[in-house]
Amino acid sequence: MRPDTPAENVDHTAEAARWERTAGLYPEDAEALLLRAAAHRELSGDRPAATALYDRLLTSGADLDSPFLVRALKASNLWEYGHEAEARAIIDGIRTASPRDPAPWVIVAEALESHDELEQAHETFTQAVRLLLTDVQEPPYATHPLLFGRHRVRRMLGATHDEWDALADTVHTLPITLDELHDPKRVWSLGSENPAELEAEITRLRAELGAYREALSRPFPVAVLHWPAGELAELLSAYPTLEAEYPSHGEHLASIEVALRELAGSGTPNLGIVTGTVPSYEAFAASEGAAPADATLLPQYATTLAARGRAVAWPPERAAACWCGSGRAYGECHGTDA
Repeated sequence: MRPDTPAENVDHTAEAARWERTAGLYPEDAEALLLRAAAHRELSGDRPAATALYDRLLTSGADLDSPFLVRALKASNLWEYGHEAEARAIIDGIRTASPRDPAPWVIVAEALESHDELEQAHETFTQAVRLLLTDVQEPPYATHPLLFGRHRVRRMLGATHDEWDALADTVHTLPITLDELHDPKRVWSLGSENPAELEAEITRLRAELGAYREALSRPFPVAVLHWPAGELAELLSAYPTLEAEYPSHGEHLASIEVALRELAGSGTPNLGIVTGTVPSYEAFAASEGAAPADATLLPQYATTLAARGRAVAWPPERAAACWCGSGRAYGECHGTDA
């Protein structure tokens, strides 16, 4: 169950407990799984328990993939139940550290914004945009919320458009413009008797809801399974019947790119790649009570890896390393014809 599901439709306490149990089964993925558990704790109203999960990750001694994201989520959560001073201290620490991941910047800036600290929110959004997007030709998808959030706060502050606002307009794809979406003076038409105003407001709200749902869906990609050469050789040696699925490693890599491009061409959003290992696959098969030689397990295994936070977004930036592990840039490897 997605953590954005309204409380009346799901038992968030039970869901949190389920994700915590899953984290115990897959300690290598504890970070992604406990973050989901913490999200359910927040939605259930048990914010101290959510903080305890964030602290559990931060004090575990493990090398976290996104330590600043965990800190940002902790700060946002703390502020919601009265620990403003501690939240501000964490936010200041994140800003000083200047992480290269846009996610913690978005969370702390929106936390400031939601508590009417508009000037501080604007400074935080601007600091992040300058750090991550200066001299970047095409802003990565993950940085779009920074541009949109900064645009929104600047509209509330009455600031005039600048070059970053213009960039936000260029990456915005919804039919309602950002100026309309972020207009602080727009009429809340649910209290209006004018049908035209009501219809216009419903259209705006639908556009905002669509953007919100799209953003929420990003961590849960449609994932395609990738086997590195060594792992594939080991897999086929142990389970020769799977050779029908994987005639050769080169064909396997080519089929991944073809499949992802076909999905993208059909309009499927939020695509990703998960990398398999033989021990992980065998453990998954055992948990399902099935034989690893059963080819029908492969897509289920890919979905499970994606749910455990193992997916890498596709396509990469053209200058980024190719997903296949060749060490070459994507634009010079599997992205040559993209």
